[in-house]
Amino acid sequence: METRSNFHHSLEELKAALLKMGTLVEEAIYQAVKSLAKSDLKLARQTIEQDDQIDEMMINIEAMCMRLIALQQPMASDLRIIGMAMKIVTDLERIADHAVDIAKTTIRLSGEPLVKPLIDIPKMADLAKEMLREALTSYVERNEARAEALAAKDDEVDKLYTAIFEEIVGMMGENRSANRQLTHLLMVAQYLERVADHATNIGEWVIFMISGKRQDLNI
Repeated sequence: METRSNFHHSLEELKAALLKMGTLVEEAIYQAVKSLAKSDLKLARQTIEQDDQIDEMMINIEAMCMRLIALQQPMASDLRIIGMAMKIVTDLERIADHAVDIAKTTIRLSGEPLVKPLIDIPKMADLAKEMLREALTSYVERNEARAEALAAKDDEVDKLYTAIFEEIVGMMGENRSANRQLTHLLMVAQYLERVADHATNIGEWVIFMISGKRQDLNI
């Protein structure tokens, strides 16, 4: 049976593992969007290959959580931290899957020149990465206000998505030969919107962990 001090040390290791996974996921988003903007097939393939490492981290973190629960009956507050870690790791894995989706889009376009330089999609990606970073920081710091602030950032992402949608639909009417590429770019914007949604999910789990209340940040 672990001593209480060892148990709390293990909790800190769990938080550190989540942050490390979050860093890898954030890097995956960056690489995927960069591969698209630069038509870099090598970087796209690298992003896809690195997803195995993220999947392995998810399995390891889940095992850490189960071990913590099995070795010592956690207090209610500690149990929430562990339980939320298991929820958060699922959101992180799904975000990584969307990075893979974007990288696969780069490959589907086979490095063909983009009909226009990407402007709002990288902005969406930057916001989504920032939201992910803030969500994980709010978990580690047990900072409810920081988690609640994700709602405003999610609104910014939604506005960018609307702008991208309207621009792409307009371009489809003007340049039908580019419709295939434009459809793929619209899907990329949808993937990034989902990334932001997963970040707000993490924020919602943090609020529940701290206060026990359920709050919808994605309204």
